[in-house]
Amino acid sequence: MNSLFQPDPVVIGFLFARKFLWLEMLALLALARAIGGPGKARALALGALALCLAGIATTFSPALGLNGGPLYASAAQVMAQGGGMLAALVPSAVLVASGLVRDARWRWIDVVHGVALVAFLWVWWWIS
Repeated sequence: MNSLFQPDPVVIGFLFARKFLWLEMLALLALARAIGGPGKARALALGALALCLAGIATTFSPALGLNGGPLYASAAQVMAQGGGMLAALVPSAVLVASGLVRDARWRWIDVVHGVALVAFLWVWWWIS
């Protein structure tokens, strides 16, 4: 019997994944695309990687005691927009753009990202 004070495990799992797993996974995929991609695909992948690393740094800054300055305050506001989904979906969109470049290599990155993105958006829809 679930009560008001006992949230659904799917909600807890989604919140955990959005905060601590999504950007890290995207960063690894973007790094792989940056290593194996030519020209424009590499540039877009590096942009996605930079966005992911900025989000990861913002997430873990309070644990490291680096949350006192105006840069952290601005980054935390950006990370909180849209319930935190904006910070999760913008780097994902940049990674999608890197896969749409004509001569992008390693299409397995697009498959892994596509499956993960569909699952991520489906769970977000499910709990909304």
